[in-house]
Parts: sequence; C-alpha cells; structure tokens
Amino acid sequence: MSENLFAPPGGWRVRILDLSGGAEDNIVEEIRGFPTLMQANAFARRYVRDSVELCRAPGLSAREVLDAWFAFGEDAEVLDAAEDGWRSANELADFADRPAGAEERDWRALDPRRDDDSGEEE
Repeated sequence: MSENLFAPPGGWRVRILDLSGGAEDNIVEEIRGFPTLMQANAFARRYVRDSVELCRAPGLSAREVLDAWFAFGEDAEVLDAAEDGWRSANELADFADRPAGAEERDWRALDPRRDDDSGEEE
C-alpha cells in the first residue's frame, strides 16, 4: 500500500456498477464512509461475490454463471485506491467455479450506511 495509507476526506468510496446497462453510465450508486481501505476492499469483494451467486442457477457451468453475471450482475470498484483497490477481474473465475457461503456474501455487515440508522432497533 504505497500512497494509500490514509483514507481520503469522507472515507473510502465504493462504486457499484450495473453490468446490464440499466443505469446511467452503468453507475448504480457510490457508497461512502469506509474508514479503512481494507474494509472498502472487503465490501467490494463480498458485494460482487453476492452478485455472482444471485446469477447462479442450478446446472449452470462456471462459464454460464459468468455470462449471466456479465449480462445481469453488478460489479464494484474501490475509488481512489489505484493498484491497492480490489478488482473483480482477479477473482471472477474462482467465484464462478465455487459457490459462496453466507459469510462470503455478507456485504451488509461491512456497509458503513448501517451506522447511519436513527438508532432504532429493527
């Protein structure tokens, strides 16, 4: 981690991209406020892992899972992290080959927006 030791003002940001082309510029949203690059990277990884699993159907080959993800899934990228940011391309083949467990998909546990709640219990 060369120049990325400290979070930018407002924290690290993760951009969610709609691969189906349904959003303007394919950008669905930007999630702000990750206190560490490690948390932003883990969130992006889990978000994409979950998206791949949502595209998996019984009997699909790994190639078919990837094809479905590229057609209907969502990607995530860590902004302003350069080479230190997690990249889906590095793990997509593994994601398609091996179904994920619940913890690998739980991006919500790392979502900084969950701390923005009004304090009311669900």
